[in-house]
Amino acid sequence: MSSAKNIAAVEKGFAHTGAHLVRDVSLPALVLHRDALEHNIRWMQAFVSDSGAELAPHGKTSMTPALFRRQLDAGAWGITLASATQTRAAYAHGVRRVLMANQLVGTPNMALIADLLADPGFDFYCMVDHPDNVADLGAYFASRGVRLNVMIEYGVVGGRCGCRSEQQVLDLAKAIAAQPALALTGIEGYEGVIHGDHAVSGIRAFAGSLVRLAVQLQDSGAFAIAKPIVTASGSAWYDLIAEEFEAQNAGGRFLSVLRPGSYVAHDHGIYKEAQCCVLDRRSDLHEGLRAALEVWAHVQSLPEPGFAVIALGKRDVAYDAGLPVPLLRYRAGVIPAKGDDVSACKVTAVMDQHAFMTVPPGVDLRVGDIISFGTSHPCLTFDKWRVGCLVDEQLNVIETMETCF
Repeated sequence: MSSAKNIAAVEKGFAHTGAHLVRDVSLPALVLHRDALEHNIRWMQAFVSDSGAELAPHGKTSMTPALFRRQLDAGAWGITLASATQTRAAYAHGVRRVLMANQLVGTPNMALIADLLADPGFDFYCMVDHPDNVADLGAYFASRGVRLNVMIEYGVVGGRCGCRSEQQVLDLAKAIAAQPALALTGIEGYEGVIHGDHAVSGIRAFAGSLVRLAVQLQDSGAFAIAKPIVTASGSAWYDLIAEEFEAQNAGGRFLSVLRPGSYVAHDHGIYKEAQCCVLDRRSDLHEGLRAALEVWAHVQSLPEPGFAVIALGKRDVAYDAGLPVPLLRYRAGVIPAKGDDVSACKVTAVMDQHAFMTVPPGVDLRVGDIISFGTSHPCLTFDKWRVGCLVDEQLNVIETMETCF
């Protein structure tokens, strides 16, 4: 009885270094394949550098400091984040340049950032898109005796955040100039909300407008730095943004910064499709990104012919942009592990802790078998885990990676 009191809780998917996925890890587990991960980091860094831009990968995808460190070590200019608490988490793990792609709203959140700015080695930028926020930030940071770097966010009608017209951008620049505690350091946009049959031309036009506004602001003396930042790009259209920035010489007059995030893990769904489109548009790119992220789970039950229940659910894997994709089946405990193709199976629904999967004739499954699943939209898979397993080609766990959502 006394020994039971000393048993500690463990996170789902936790594994010790040296463990093997099919023998030693309590499933389900978040799995990252080292070779694909390292390829993706190198590939995107080379793409952005060759485009004459800098890379600030969106860290909200993974919120995994071990991945931040790998991205920075590979040459990333900084890390993009979405909130003050994410910024604090990144700072606590050694990140010293953050581009926060949101307005900094609310006094408690402002306080979190002001505390970090006491470190002169911390380089921070946030967005503004409304005079009210400009006034609030100006007053708060003046009271703290700190100058805050801000960038104007420019958006599209019906999109997400941002000023909706070029005139609003110019007017906001004047409001920023009236706040001594604020320094206008650039302009930002997000093209991922542009959809439809004419998305490509719309994105090119948006990027062109972004650069024209930057030129106009610079010519008017609105920026507080000699080489302001011009930044855009999510994980689907980064090639178009890079081309437009380069074509308009944004890199010569401005610091061009691209911000894709999902590339680090890639996926088997929406970003796989987006990458195919990138390769179609860019014949010079002979190899693309590789899916590095999977979720592994047991076959829980085989209650009816042609139907399996998997111990994997909404608490383990993204389901907003497509259901998990069955990849390979492994026999539990059998090493060396041999994966058999089960891509003919199909997940039809997910519940909190279960997934329903059809099993066609000829696919041999047993209760306790292990199946690897691909995902769509890695952001909403990472955030369901506090730890992931980095594995080598033999499926040995070589590192455990903690998240900090």
